[in-house]
Amino acid sequence: MTSRSLLMAVAACLMGCVLTNVQAATLIYASRLIDGRNLQPQTDVTLVVNEGRVQKVVPGFLSPEEGDRVLDLRRYTVLPGLMDMHTHLMSQHSKESYNEKFFMDESDYALRSTVYARVTLMAGFTTVRDLGDNGINSVSLRKAINEGWIVGPRIFTAGKSIATTGGHADPTNGLKGRFREDADPVDGVINGRDDARKAVRQRYKDGADLIKLTATGGVLSLAASGQNPQFTTEELQAIVETARDYNMTVAVHAHGAEGMKRAVLAGVDSIEHGTYMTDEIIALMKERKTFWVPTNMAGEWVAKKAAEPGYFPEIVRPKAAAIGPAIRETFQRAYRAGVQIAFGTDSGVSAHGDNAHEFELMVEGGMSPMEAIQSATFTASRLLKVDDRLGALLPGMTADVVAVEGNPLEDISVMRKVIFVMKDGVVHREP
Repeated sequence: MTSRSLLMAVAACLMGCVLTNVQAATLIYASRLIDGRNLQPQTDVTLVVNEGRVQKVVPGFLSPEEGDRVLDLRRYTVLPGLMDMHTHLMSQHSKESYNEKFFMDESDYALRSTVYARVTLMAGFTTVRDLGDNGINSVSLRKAINEGWIVGPRIFTAGKSIATTGGHADPTNGLKGRFREDADPVDGVINGRDDARKAVRQRYKDGADLIKLTATGGVLSLAASGQNPQFTTEELQAIVETARDYNMTVAVHAHGAEGMKRAVLAGVDSIEHGTYMTDEIIALMKERKTFWVPTNMAGEWVAKKAAEPGYFPEIVRPKAAAIGPAIRETFQRAYRAGVQIAFGTDSGVSAHGDNAHEFELMVEGGMSPMEAIQSATFTASRLLKVDDRLGALLPGMTADVVAVEGNPLEDISVMRKVIFVMKDGVVHREP
C-alpha cells in the first residue's frame, strides 16, 4: 500500500469512528408535560434525551434525524420519574411476617426483594429511600440494580435502622429465651452517646447512604407503646453530629410528640409518620426547615388490618387501630400550616407497587394535585439533596421519565395508571 493510500485509509477510519460515536437521541413527544418545577404543565413539546440525560425541551414535535428514536406519548401525561421517600423493599407485611425470621435466610430475603424492586419501578417510582432492613439487604439490592443485574429503582438506603434497647427496630423485641440477646450498635441498637456514634459509623461501614432512627415507639413492633420517646437528647445529638461528619442525612421515625420534638431540636432532616405532631412541633419544623414524610397509606392500611381479628398480635392491634386514623387530621393541620411535605408511603407495610395511592390520600387531605406531584419530584429531590440531577425534566437532568393515562391535575387517581417508565434514559415500560 502506498503512503497516500495508507493516509486515505486512516482518514476514512477516523471519519467512521467519529460517525459511530455520534449518539442518536430519543425524542419524546408530549402533549402535556409536568416538569416537576413549574406549577403549570407545558403543552405540545418534545423532550430530547441523549446519553441518559435530558438534553433539551423544545416547543412542538421535533422531526427526528437519522437514527433518532421517537416515543409518541401525546395521548398521556408525561412527568419526571416519581420518588418515594419511605419504603422497605426487603419485605411486605402479612400475617406470617413475625415468624419469617425463623424460616427465611438472608438469600431468601434478597431474592424476594428483587420482585418488590421491579414492581416499584414499574409503578413509576424511579428513586426510593429504603428506610430500614437487616443491614445488608438494600445495600446489596442497590448494587445489583446499579450493576444492571436486575431491574429496580435508584436506591438511597439507611441499612439497619438505629434503635435503643427494647425500642422500635430492636431486632430482638418479642423473642424469648436464647433468642433475646443483648443487641449492640453493630445490630443497630444503642444506649448512650458512644454507642450512638458507633452505630452511625457502622452504617457508613456497611455502605448506607443515610441514617434512620426510631425516636419513638412504633405500631408494628412487639412492644406496648407506639408513642413513648426512646432516645435521649444527648443520643440524638450524637447521631446527628456524627452523621454530618459522614455527609449523611438523618430520617426519624416518630409517632409521639416528645420524641418528635427532641429529634427536631437535635437537627434531623426529616420526620417520618409524625402522627401526633403538635402545633409547637409544626412551628419548630418550619423554623428549622425539617421535612415531613407523612406515610398516609401506612396509617390507612394498619387501621384496616386492625379490624381483622387475628391479623396482628394482640400487643400490636390497639396501636394500629389508634394511630392509623390520627394521621388524617395531622396531615390536614400540618399541610395548612406550611410544613415541607415529601412523598412517602412506608411500602412494605402496604403492598409494593400500590405507592401511587398516597397521592389520592394527600389530595383528600387538602393538597392540590400539582402539590402532591411535586412532593414526589422536586420536594423529594431536595430532601435527598439531589435536586441538581433528579426530580425535574429540565436540560442536564437525569432522564427519569414516566407517563400516565389521563390528566392527574383533574383526576389524581390516574397516577396509578403508569404506562411508560424510563430510568437513566433506558425504557423499562412502554405502551
